[in-house]
Amino acid sequence: MQTIDVTAELGAIEFSPDTELKEILQNVRCILTTARYSVPLDRGFGIDGQIVDAPMDYAQARLTAEIIDAVRKYEPRARVTRVIFDGDGADGKLVPMVRVAIGSEGY
Repeated sequence: MQTIDVTAELGAIEFSPDTELKEILQNVRCILTTARYSVPLDRGFGIDGQIVDAPMDYAQARLTAEIIDAVRKYEPRARVTRVIFDGDGADGKLVPMVRVAIGSEGY
């Protein structure tokens, strides 16, 4: 089993990743960077954007739960083991870094 950190940063989409690991990580990154209700044929996909207006402690707790649920639902080959946030919210940014386990035990 591998443990890898994934950040919520937009990047180029690779339409045909050459390894399953790259595909899984790209899918997790896509989940993290997609706002819920923004995907026309799957309005439930992504993370709830209304959390950003909540108090910091509440926002971190809700966002952590949202990330775990979304990854479990949309990329079951990865298992979230930890969510860490960069930024203190004073600058208006709360960036999650998600540690996922991938492998025979992560599926």
